[in-house]
Amino acid sequence: MYYPYLRGRQFELIALREYALIRGKNNNVVPIIEPVKKTFNSLKLAIPKFIEGNMKFALILNPQVGEIKDFQTITTELEEQLSDPTKWIPAFIVINNIEEINLEIEKKKYNDVMIICSDRIDTTDATFLDFIQNQKIKYVVSKENRILKRKIRTKEFIRLDDNFKPQKRNKDFLTISEEKFTEEHLFYKDDNYAGFSDYTVLISDFTEGGGAPYAVAIHLTYEKDSEEIWIRHFTSISNDDIANIQGKFAEAARKAVDFIKTKPLDTNAANELKKYFDEEKYPGLGIVKKIAIKNHIELINNVISL
Repeated sequence: MYYPYLRGRQFELIALREYALIRGKNNNVVPIIEPVKKTFNSLKLAIPKFIEGNMKFALILNPQVGEIKDFQTITTELEEQLSDPTKWIPAFIVINNIEEINLEIEKKKYNDVMIICSDRIDTTDATFLDFIQNQKIKYVVSKENRILKRKIRTKEFIRLDDNFKPQKRNKDFLTISEEKFTEEHLFYKDDNYAGFSDYTVLISDFTEGGGAPYAVAIHLTYEKDSEEIWIRHFTSISNDDIANIQGKFAEAARKAVDFIKTKPLDTNAANELKKYFDEEKYPGLGIVKKIAIKNHIELINNVISL
């Protein structure tokens, strides 16, 4: 099973809700969502679509980045959307807050809880090891941690990798046409994982906003002949100023569409990008980001080995 880790920003949620309704016969994706905004309109629109598309999701109730600072905000704001506990997984990021998480689990009577191990938690600590064996905890998301897996064998471990390699500037991708992204979909079971996770085609560090770019880069993952997943970067050429973003998009999209025509990248997202290009429409950078995310999730859903 694939557990993509995404923040609850507008275009990430749009990617997920569109994917939920077009995923086809496979059902191999359970997104992990860390809400980052005090406004919950996007989640209120997205969650019913997840449920309609029979896509289970994990929702982090103690986000560590963004605007939300307490446990109660999310469940209060989304009380109606989260009313059926069989449709979603309560998730918590573990730092130095074990007692607080335990209290919340007991208070809300949560079951099948997911915990996400931050870099700041000592997973060999006795307090943590006692906590993780709580019967209400089912899923453990962590970077590769062989010691923890050997000590605790009763949980479903999910390996979290940071696969996207950002560049300082978008135009720096001009020198990097493609690179290997992941092969975990082939081997996670051999390594005794119940699933694998990554940040899709986004950087793991949380950043807000950003100005107009000098270059437009479109990032599409695809399956190599070796069955590995690689990522291809399609970057605009006229990158000396921030003028004519539409033209920069057309330059990058032309490269992407030419590539799509030569590879079996038959995803709804890839076809959407082709449609914008063929109709000479500029959808906005948010939609470009949505297309990249949705393409990756569609791809993994189709190739994952269960």
